[in-house]
Amino acid sequence: MKKTLKDYDFKGKRTLVRVDFNVPLENRKITDDTRIQAALPTIKYLINEGARVILMSHLGRPRGEIVEELRMDPVAERLANLLGKEISKADDCVGDEVKKAVENLKDGNVLVLENTRFHPEEKKNEPDFARQLAELADVFVSDAFGAAHRAHASTVGVTEYLPAVAGFLLQRELNALGDVMETPGHPFVAIMGGAKVSDKIGVIRNLMDKIDYLLVGGGIANTFIRALGHETGESLVEEDKLDLARELLKEAEEKGVEIVIPEDVVIADDFSNDADRRVVKIDAIPEGWQSLDSGGLETLKEYNEIIKKAKTVIWSGPLGVFEFDKFAAGTNAIARALAESDARTIIGGGDSAAAIKKAGLEDKMTHISTGGGASLMFFEGKPLPGIEALDDLE
Repeated sequence: MKKTLKDYDFKGKRTLVRVDFNVPLENRKITDDTRIQAALPTIKYLINEGARVILMSHLGRPRGEIVEELRMDPVAERLANLLGKEISKADDCVGDEVKKAVENLKDGNVLVLENTRFHPEEKKNEPDFARQLAELADVFVSDAFGAAHRAHASTVGVTEYLPAVAGFLLQRELNALGDVMETPGHPFVAIMGGAKVSDKIGVIRNLMDKIDYLLVGGGIANTFIRALGHETGESLVEEDKLDLARELLKEAEEKGVEIVIPEDVVIADDFSNDADRRVVKIDAIPEGWQSLDSGGLETLKEYNEIIKKAKTVIWSGPLGVFEFDKFAAGTNAIARALAESDARTIIGGGDSAAAIKKAGLEDKMTHISTGGGASLMFFEGKPLPGIEALDDLE
């Protein structure tokens, strides 16, 4: 067990909080503020406790350089609106100007630091940079589950110099994901989509001793279809993972896990939303065509029936190219099936979370993770560096 907000007295303390404010932007306007909203309970708690709140986050991929379009100003503005109070914004995350801004903070004030990834030392977790960040504060709060799988200066490095506790968002993620891995109800169903088997191999292997069914979709399904000896046309297939797919099928059989592969798929004559589409059996994909959605009617009927009887479902990765409306049917159908099911439903962040949100079904899920990569690492059974580094409860 890790220490949490309730294990520390924040009154008057300079409190450095790692949040995940890596929000989508278009023309410097925020298009989705879910991640900012997710951090509000921790921020409000600290304000009410009289902490001097210093928020840090990365935004986008500036690759260690200052990129004007990736400054934190729009984030600070949105946060001020959501909190209904004025907050300060620094033009860097370390240095004399930042120290001065911190000195000016009063109890209950909030300061947003500049994008941590403007410094190449952040991703390299350089001790000197981590120390400079830590010098700004008396205590560190980690509330960025979406970055907890990264051993960066702002997630791990600072814990070498400060007491380090988990925020409410991090705590909620660990409780939800931990419960499902330790005490799942059965039948326990995992739905794995996305492009590559290689991205999910560790997760599939770790889940194999826990689940009853594995439903596959997207590019992962194509690799299994080819592994079974069927032609897949121009579909995305990991040619070097065919033996691995066969191994997994054998391993599942030995462990009594049913790997369910699509019976029919939606194919296209081109990778675009304007492409001609057809639904065909998996043994009838013609040359020159590609599977862009694992959601044929027969497949969805079978997947629906399995989800209906499930007690626990985890879902990671879409069933097809859901960004194209023509090829989103499978992904949308899974989202609806989960919304209608009585199962405990855990959505592993990333594209699956985006699909649920697009379908307007967030309120129907038990838990939607805020971290795609972090949740995958958790399901894989690997320790997350940003969580391991926090102080243990004695």
